[in-house]
Amino acid sequence: MCPPALALLAALLGGCTTLAPRYQQPDAPVSAHWPTLPASAGGEGRAADISWQQLIADPTLREVMQLALENNRDLRIAVLNIEKSRAQYRIQRAELLPQVAVGASEAAQRTPASVSSSGVGGISRTYSADVGISSYELDLFGRVRSLKAQALQSYLATEEAQRSVHISLLAEVATSYMTLVADLERSWLADETLRSRVEALALQWERHGVGSANDLELRQAEGEMEAARFDALALSSQVEQDFNALELLVGAPLPDSLQSQEPPQFGRTLGVEAIPAGLPSDLLQHRPDILAAEHHLIAANANIGTARAAFFPSIHLTGSAGRASDDLSELFDSGGRAWSFVPQISLPIFNGGRLRANLSISKADRDIAVAEYEKAIQTAFREVADALALRGVVDVQVEAQQKRVEAASAAYTLVKLRYDNGVSGYLEVLDAQRALNAAQQTLVQTELARQASLVALYKALGGGWTGSVETVASVGAPTRETE
Repeated sequence: MCPPALALLAALLGGCTTLAPRYQQPDAPVSAHWPTLPASAGGEGRAADISWQQLIADPTLREVMQLALENNRDLRIAVLNIEKSRAQYRIQRAELLPQVAVGASEAAQRTPASVSSSGVGGISRTYSADVGISSYELDLFGRVRSLKAQALQSYLATEEAQRSVHISLLAEVATSYMTLVADLERSWLADETLRSRVEALALQWERHGVGSANDLELRQAEGEMEAARFDALALSSQVEQDFNALELLVGAPLPDSLQSQEPPQFGRTLGVEAIPAGLPSDLLQHRPDILAAEHHLIAANANIGTARAAFFPSIHLTGSAGRASDDLSELFDSGGRAWSFVPQISLPIFNGGRLRANLSISKADRDIAVAEYEKAIQTAFREVADALALRGVVDVQVEAQQKRVEAASAAYTLVKLRYDNGVSGYLEVLDAQRALNAAQQTLVQTELARQASLVALYKALGGGWTGSVETVASVGAPTRETE
């Protein structure tokens, strides 16, 4: 049989199906509706349709996010893992095709006179040049195709893992940045408090000098000033730690504009006030961790086909066609044609139960993948439900805290006026000032919780991916195989 006919036979037989069970997507083990759906999350649309550029209004944060996308090491590793999986898929896909090679050889043999049929010793040489295929497996029972399907799904899972890293990175950068800006604002408030306490202490020294303030009021003012200085130093240190954490997350030096915000514009970080939650079933299409778990499940399903195919005969073909001669100068003469064809069939008879054990392992791996897929869905459902529960109260909390700050500010103004007119003692002034400072600090933290809850909901719903990745079409494969 000549090599062209051999290649045709290989192509015909290689198109057979696999022995893998038909894939069926497991039912989602969660409710069809969210347990809590605040009005702000009940609108039309999907979080996946909101790009992170739309979510973020702060130009400095946008710049920081772009730096993170370009420099973060975790994201870089995820991208390199995609390249690795793509290469592994291409290797496995190549197993479906005959491996054609060109070869040339020389064989020399010296025969002593004592064993020569002519009684004359000498050296004989044989030269050959050929093209052929080496040990090509006819994939009659889909073993190679199952391996290819498994490699494809592993590649797709790696791609989804990169998307998951991408979304998580954006959410972490946004939250870390907002924490930094919130602490900058709290530090600025603490510095303002310290300045007012220093002025109050100076005033108490003046009043003490003329006898209108006693030693107790002076020491109280001094103690409050030192407490304010302690708080200011603590928050200044916290800002430095936040800055270092964000810089490590980004993987590059942060822009100088980040340190020049005084006072910071904390309320202008996000560009949206609400994110639609959609339905729990939407998570199956938009959460990259769920998609990755499903690809792993499909890969495990394909591996069953590989284990089943091992029970059946395997056929390997080796063949070549070319020229051979005992004289190098006559290698390409008309009479030097040569060919070889070596079919080989192997049928497992006894292997001590190894093949059945491998099949049991592949089925167990499939069942494990099902459980991991269901767990990924349950985890995603809980993350969204928790974010929605927080979204349901945090806006009201911010509004209540704003009113608390207004009330504390009005109370401090009244107490200060009463103290200036000799109606109230200095201790009442200190209490009112402490209440105002605490209310202002809590307002910043509550606003941080509000904005962080939006980012958390955005991430939990699978939003944030607007970048382009190389699709499976770019490596010459379908997006999903279910044979």
